[in-house]
Amino acid sequence: KYTTFSICYYRINSPDQKTSLHSRLENVTIPPGGENKTVSLFYNYTIAPFENIFSTGTYYCKVKWIDIQKVGKGVFVLVRDTGYVNTSYGWEILVTLTVLLAILSITATALLLWKRK
Repeated sequence: KYTTFSICYYRINSPDQKTSLHSRLENVTIPPGGENKTVSLFYNYTIAPFENIFSTGTYYCKVKWIDIQKVGKGVFVLVRDTGYVNTSYGWEILVTLTVLLAILSITATALLLWKRK
């Protein structure tokens, strides 16, 4: 009953669209004396190089027997274009704001001291 099963690889992208990548049917023979034993089998599947940024998503493997279905936890893959530079302006904004506040503070202090005299 559990010697015939299907393996399916698929991807789910950010709008929750499911894209099937590969599926195959397996029929495993049980060697003599191997009945009623738990066996782990490894099946590797290599995804071809990603064509474009639309390949970003979570990749899953699903194994289905007649009455049981098991799905892996999934692996998230982020695909970026060639030459992508992660832009972070956090430090630049912080330094600019600090310098601007320092200049305004010095100017306000100078004006107050000048008005006092």
